[in-house]
Amino acid sequence: MAAQLLEEDLVTCSICLGRYRDPVTLPCGHSFCGNCIQNSWRCCDKTCPECRQPFPEGAKLCRNVTLSTLLKALPGVLQALPAAVPRPEPGAGHRALCPRHGRPLEFFCRTEGLCACSACTVHECRHHERALLDVERRVREDQLRAKVMVTQQQATQAETQLQELQQQRSQIESSACTLTSVISRRFGSLLQVLEKRQAKILRDIEMAKQQAVGQLLNEEERLTGHLKALAQYDHSVQGLLGQVDDVFFQELQQLSEPIESLTPLAPPPWDEEQQLSIVNELLGPLCELLLDQNSPKVAAEAADAGPMETLGPPPPVPSTVCPLRKKLWQNYRNLTFDPDTANQYLHLSHKDQQVTHHFQAQGPARSGSFELWQVQCTQSFQTGHHYWEVRASDHSVTLGIAYPKLPRRKLGTHTDNIGRGPYSWGLCVQEDSIQAWHNGKAQRLRGVPGRLLGIDLNLTSGCLTFYSLEPHTQPLHTFHAVFSQPLFPIFWLLEGRTLTLCQQPEAKFPPGPQEETTALS
Repeated sequence: MAAQLLEEDLVTCSICLGRYRDPVTLPCGHSFCGNCIQNSWRCCDKTCPECRQPFPEGAKLCRNVTLSTLLKALPGVLQALPAAVPRPEPGAGHRALCPRHGRPLEFFCRTEGLCACSACTVHECRHHERALLDVERRVREDQLRAKVMVTQQQATQAETQLQELQQQRSQIESSACTLTSVISRRFGSLLQVLEKRQAKILRDIEMAKQQAVGQLLNEEERLTGHLKALAQYDHSVQGLLGQVDDVFFQELQQLSEPIESLTPLAPPPWDEEQQLSIVNELLGPLCELLLDQNSPKVAAEAADAGPMETLGPPPPVPSTVCPLRKKLWQNYRNLTFDPDTANQYLHLSHKDQQVTHHFQAQGPARSGSFELWQVQCTQSFQTGHHYWEVRASDHSVTLGIAYPKLPRRKLGTHTDNIGRGPYSWGLCVQEDSIQAWHNGKAQRLRGVPGRLLGIDLNLTSGCLTFYSLEPHTQPLHTFHAVFSQPLFPIFWLLEGRTLTLCQQPEAKFPPGPQEETTALS
């Protein structure tokens, strides 16, 4: 019994739980193996593992002469003793015990992600990254609390966006309802003439509304799911914070991270102005009646005009015109499409002032017509200053000018050849971009033009300028070249598209080649 007490109380290191090796004494009076205390201080603060008293800066470890002498004086007794038996420290009942050594869990091994006792730090975790358990827990708790704050902020942001979506959905539904009512009321006075057009426009509005509302509902569902996931994560964290150490770190590793951060809301695909613009393009001269109820004269003229198919192209001139456009009109030219050049899928109407790309061929291909989806004008220019305007029903069209030698046959994989070679210049209008083409090189331009476009050709100065006329007049691109041959306005359009050559009552058709030659002489 005396030998056992001697082993347990006098010659046992409280760090390694074995017999002292080169014992040293701290200023507080506790003794440890020299290597044990050095290893303990490599991962922790310089304090006593027993009483936590700080080790003074600049102090040196002193060899415990008494213990060293005692160990030498009792070699036989110590050798006969069995290996040290782990025992819990007094007063450590509030901490979980190490399952391997039976000592309180005072450290955390960051390498293995496990709680460890002082014996573990000497044997199993000697070369691992370690920290005091209390310190590590405080760090981990601070990290969790920071994440909870982030999730709470995301929840607040999601609730705000959800309210915005609900408000936008309500506004769109109200706008669509109002727009449907207005269109229905104004079509009533011309029901016999416009019944088919009315039904088509209302279907388009309903489809646009459903698409916009559907997108908003999807966003609402996504945000609702995000809120639920954040609430579940918050609940899991709150429960985890109340667990004891070993359960805390065990469940912490199984805790899944919250879902990714929220992305900005995408604007809904709803544009009331675009819906009204479609109405204007379809109804042409009746747009004033549809958008202004004080138009009895227009209504009477429309009622006498007969079916919609007999109506001409829409008037190109709005009531208010900017000075730049008025200046361009000084050289305005009324143009017509050349039926002999039109591709077999292109249909000319309204006295060859309008062309539509149908999905089925309109007849056999004419001799000299384009194999591409193109048509050029009957008129050409060789001298002087000229300007004309064209209205497109939608994007995916190309406007330009070309020499007579522009090939009619399809070359390569392109569906058009305007600007693909040295004999033409073109402006390609796509859904989200515009490009200027010449000699096979494209230049991407900024912005997206409106449906009404203007082309200004100044052969004297060698300039070709394209303009966007809606919502205001602005230049898009200017080509500079020495034009050596007659130039024909030329156009390409995708399936379902319509191009209309706008006419000015005061303007005249450009002179023919013979008249132009006579004028020069």
